[in-house]
Amino acid sequence: MKIIFVIMSYLLGAVPTGYLMVKITARQDIRQFGSGSTGTTNVWRYQGWKTAVPVLLFDLLKGFLPVFLACTWLADRRLAWLALVAAVAGHCYPVYIKFKGGKGVATSLGGFLYFSPRAFILVLLIIIIMLAIFRYVSLATLTGLLVYSPLMAVIERSFLSAVGAFLIFLLVMARHRDNLKRLLSGTERKLGEKLNG
Repeated sequence: MKIIFVIMSYLLGAVPTGYLMVKITARQDIRQFGSGSTGTTNVWRYQGWKTAVPVLLFDLLKGFLPVFLACTWLADRRLAWLALVAAVAGHCYPVYIKFKGGKGVATSLGGFLYFSPRAFILVLLIIIIMLAIFRYVSLATLTGLLVYSPLMAVIERSFLSAVGAFLIFLLVMARHRDNLKRLLSGTERKLGEKLNG
């Protein structure tokens, strides 16, 4: 049962929301533009907020729902973390579109919201402040995800949650390798910059 639940969490996370939205609205493959990601930021740059907001909401739900079901239906917090890892992996490496998906931030945050709303709010504030100061989405979101782990240790006093959050951060950071290289070279796009073409 638990193995099936984790697999189903992966398959839910693998639903390529951004890819589908852009295919439906513009008949284009979002992976051919910008960063090549199917996530909210790339969709926003290519098609604007009206397409990006539904992508963001559904990607949040992909992380929230498995955690919610594991904690409330199966009463298994450890399974909930495994399910969230699976959902984030699915978002990043979706089986439906040849394993080329998004960066995993929104799906991670969806699960984080259920685990600890207090920590989630603090992370959201950190992301907003970082965006306001530096205007780099990748830097802001990675910083927020990194901080969530120690917040879980302090606020929830949960070693399991702190470890689970850090593992998810490492997975998401791995998907941001190119962003990190561009940050170091000074070529990373800032929030509000449009794609050419």
